[in-house]
Amino acid sequence: MVDYLDILAQDVKRAVADGYYNTRRLSVSSFRSLREAIEGCRKTPIVSEIKLASPSSHSIREGLQVGEAASAMERGGAVGISVITEPKHFKGSLKFLIEARRRTRLPVLMKDIIMSPAQIETASSIGADAILLIQALFDRGYSESGLLDMIDLAHSRKVEVLLETHTNEEFQTALRTDADMIGINNRDLSTLTVDIHVTERILKLNDPGKHIVVSESGIEKQRDVQFLKRCGAKAFLIGSALMSASNIEEKVREFVEA
Repeated sequence: MVDYLDILAQDVKRAVADGYYNTRRLSVSSFRSLREAIEGCRKTPIVSEIKLASPSSHSIREGLQVGEAASAMERGGAVGISVITEPKHFKGSLKFLIEARRRTRLPVLMKDIIMSPAQIETASSIGADAILLIQALFDRGYSESGLLDMIDLAHSRKVEVLLETHTNEEFQTALRTDADMIGINNRDLSTLTVDIHVTERILKLNDPGKHIVVSESGIEKQRDVQFLKRCGAKAFLIGSALMSASNIEEKVREFVEA
C-alpha cells in the first residue's frame, strides 16, 4: 500500500538537495504573530490557505492570482494566511508566499514538508511569520535535526511553529514541546483519507490547557466549524473549500461568522 507521507518526504528531500529552497534574504516588514492574531480574534479564527493542488484531489484551482486571493482573504476576516510552498505535489511556490506577504498585513504561515534547518532559514528569509512542522516526520526520522532543535531554530529566527499531529500519541508529544500552536490534521497523510472526527477523538482524550489547537483539513461548511468548536478547537485552517469557491472573500467571511 502506498504511503503518501513517505513519498512527500522523499521528494522534498530531493528538492532540498537540488537547491529549491535556496533563496536570497528579502527585506520584509516586522514580524506578525499568528498566535496573537488567533488569541485576539473576536469572531472565528480562520487561517485561510492558498493551495493550487493536492495529492488527493490534484488540481483545485487554475490561474489563481495569489496577491488578489490574499487580499480577498484579509477582507473576508481571516486571521492569517497559509501558503503551501511544496512544488511537486501541491504546485506551491516560495514566490507565492512572498507575494502573499507583500499584499497583506496578516501573518503568513509557510506550509511545507519541513525536514531541514535550511527550510527554516528560507522561511525566515522570505518573510514567513510561522511554519508548519509535522510530528510524524520526526517520529519517522526524516528530519535532519530533532524536533526540539527545529522549534528552537525557528524561534531564534522569530518564526512561530504550528506543530501538526494526527494521532493521540503525536498530540501528547506535541503538548510537551514549546510549539506555539498545535494542529490536528483530520487528513491521514499516509492514506490521504479525511475524517473531521479525528479532532473530536483526540480532544476527548486530552486537555490542551493553554495550547491553541488548530483543526486542519476536511472543513467544508459552517457546520463543520461549529462542530469542531464544540470539540474544543480554537482555530481552523481551511484550504480546498476556499480555493474552490467562486468568491473567496465571501467564503472566508462565511466561516468567520460560524
